Amino acid sequence: MGRTPQDVTETELAILQVLWESGSSTIRQVADVLYPKGGRAQYATVQKLLDRLEQDGWVGRTKAQPANFYRATVGREELIGRRLQDVAEKLCGGSLTPLLTHLVRANRLTAVERQELRDLIDEEGSR
Repeated sequence: MGRTPQDVTETELAILQVLWESGSSTIRQVADVLYPKGGRAQYATVQKLLDRLEQDGWVGRTKAQPANFYRATVGREELIGRRLQDVAEKLCGGSLTPLLTHLVRANRLTAVERQELRDLIDEEGSR
């Protein structure tokens, strides 16, 4: 891949989110989600962004008639992991503990979420 995860722009991330939620889609389908009242300029923007994402390895294209179909080649969880690891490297010397501690303290977790975290920690500890 040509760019690192932090180099995916917000608009490119929005396109990836459409592909994650909708699956394989045409340029028109993606453009209609992102720009419901858009015209040719918005279609061309989506086309250019999909071409760039494909070139960088973030999406794949299936050539078909009358339209090509695009799909994300990176999963949402993988991108989240890459971005969080990058934040940990930059802000926390590579340690996830300060990052996770902040996220847990800053957000009220439900009992279910707390239990899921405990289970995850127990699972990782037994590896």
